[in-house]
Parts: sequence; C-alpha cells; structure tokens
Amino acid sequence: MSARIKVGVSVLLTIDYIQMTSYLNRISGRIVHPETTLIQCLKTMDDEKTKLLFVFNDKDSFIGLLTIGDIQRAIIRNISLTAQIETILDTDKIFGKENESLETLKNTMIRERLECLPILKSNGEMTDVLFWEDVFPDKEIQVRDKINLPVVIMAGGEGTRLRPLTHILPKPLIPIGEKTIMEVIMEQFQSIGCSKFYVSVNYKAELIEYYLSHNIPSFDISFFKENRPLGTIGSVSLLKGKIDTPFFVTNCDIMVDQDFRDVYEYHVNNHNDITIVAAIKSYQIPYGVIETADNGILMQLTEKPKMNLMVNTGVYVLNPELIAEIPSDCMFHMTDLMEKIRKRGGQIGCFPVSEKSWKDIGEWDEYLKTIRLHE
Repeated sequence: MSARIKVGVSVLLTIDYIQMTSYLNRISGRIVHPETTLIQCLKTMDDEKTKLLFVFNDKDSFIGLLTIGDIQRAIIRNISLTAQIETILDTDKIFGKENESLETLKNTMIRERLECLPILKSNGEMTDVLFWEDVFPDKEIQVRDKINLPVVIMAGGEGTRLRPLTHILPKPLIPIGEKTIMEVIMEQFQSIGCSKFYVSVNYKAELIEYYLSHNIPSFDISFFKENRPLGTIGSVSLLKGKIDTPFFVTNCDIMVDQDFRDVYEYHVNNHNDITIVAAIKSYQIPYGVIETADNGILMQLTEKPKMNLMVNTGVYVLNPELIAEIPSDCMFHMTDLMEKIRKRGGQIGCFPVSEKSWKDIGEWDEYLKTIRLHE
C-alpha cells in the first residue's frame, strides 16, 4: 500500500471516528443495555431529564430506542419494574438510512412526528442521530391533535404544610418563578387544548378570584365555593349539570411533567370510570428485613431492600356521571368515591409517571427545589 493510500485510509478512519464519537458524546448519558431494568431506566430518564433512551448491547451495537411511553405501557400491562427492558423493546420504530439526504430525513421526522431519528447503516450500525431541536430549532413538534376537556382545580385548602407563607398567600397564588402555581398548572392544560377551568375555592377565596380575574383574563374560569371544607372531592357536587364530558381534576399544589393526552387516551381505551395519575416511588429500607414462618422460624433476611411503589399524584380523569355520585354538602374524599365505584363494579385505572415527573410543591422541601429550578 502506497503512503498516499495509507494517508487516505487514515483520514477516512479519523473522520468516521470523529463522527461516531460526536454522536455518542451527545447521547452518552442516555445509553442503556438490554439487561437494564424498567425502574433503572425510569431513574436514568429522571436524572438526564429525558423521556427517551438509546439501547446498545455489550458490543456497543445499537439495538433500539426506549421511550417513556414504552415503559408506561409495560407497567399498565403489569410487567414488573424489575423486568429487563429487552422484554418490552418495540422493534417497529422508525430509523433513518445513512444514504438518505438530510431533506428526506427531515421529511421523515415531520411525517412521523419524531423527537429524534437515529441514522443507521444497512447492517444496522448507528452512525448519527438527528434531534428535532437541531433540525427544526424554531418549530415545535406537533405530535397529536389537541383535546378540549374541562379542568377542575381543587384550590380550597389552607395549605397548612406551607405555613407561615400561606397565612398571607393562599396556596394557588404561591409564586413559581414569575408566575403563580395556578397559572403554571392552567398553562399546561391549555397547551393540550383545554380551555374551560372550574376552580373550587374556600380559604382566601376572594383573593384568589380577584387575582385570577384581573391578572390572567385570557383563561375561561368559573369559581365555585364550598361554604365549609367538603373533603378532597366533595365540592365537585356543586358542578352537577355543568359538565357533560370526561374531565380532569387536579390539586393546586402539584406539577406533573406528562402530556395529559396520554392519560386521557388510556382512560378512554380502557373504559375507566376514574383514571389516577400515579408516580413510581422507590424507597430503600435502612434495615435488614426479616421474613418468618410458623413459630418465628427465619425464612429469609434481606439487607436494606428497595421497595417500588405507585403513589397518588392528585391528578385524575373522571367520567361526568360520577358527579351525581358525590353527595351534596357532605364531607367526601376521592378515596370515598373510589370505594363507591369499586363496590358497584366500576373500573379505576392507574397511569404511571416517573418519580421526578411529579413535584408536590405543597411541602417546603419540594417547593424550594422547584423555585430554584425557575430562578
């Protein structure tokens, strides 16, 4: 081989290596292996602030993409959080071809509404990846049609966990950056097409109504007031005859990083009466946990085990006929309504979100973390 050819080959190899390392550097924190568990992938998504991971095998060969939707559908199918992701990988995802022009690749992303498009050789080797924000920096991805469901916001509580701040401001008006938590919540629902809001008020009701009416007139808000505390869902009895479609219910002190159209789609497809948005929480017991048989005989000792639980975030989808099942002027909680539905054979579904997708800013630690993110 001549010196010129050697130099040429060396340059080509260098270019290939630079291209490879360039895209790998961009996705390095988002690479997982087929043996990774669902719960580990959820944690990675939370840590990397992403909803999409790249799956490579031990030989550093690209296998596929894993989205938050893949994990959510698996959890809904009752697949264990400790299951390996190779059991749920979707092999029908769309990828780009190395010999396709940039224009063709961009058209594929637009047509299929793809957040990212891995570029593959004919042998399946990944050579690059296009992200929507890179090729369409000034264009938001429109992934689906908008929906227009009513939203009920429960804003009547005293916010006791945030005292003394809530001695002055009612919880819905607590600031997050330059907006109130109520505005942040309403804007999230507005972004998916929801335009009608019903706000349940009690504590400092006049202040809430005055602020929202004078500072954000673009929202269509109807206030309804409970004369005394009626529990976590009791005041919704005041909406009888006013809502005739499925509707969202949300507490006024939580934020959930989730497209709620996914929740509604799950609600409809599974014929649920109520759908609960549930966060996956992991807890580690700081002690050795003992299991015993009869007579106290030790069967197993597990050192500091981890527990994965689903917890209620305070966001729901309800069918409209349930309003009639809420007693009037009576203390009534969401758990009471759920038990009533279950006893009559109704169906309650749970839609999972990752741990850090849910922020309960009704308590000081989480509120302080949240406002730091918005500084």
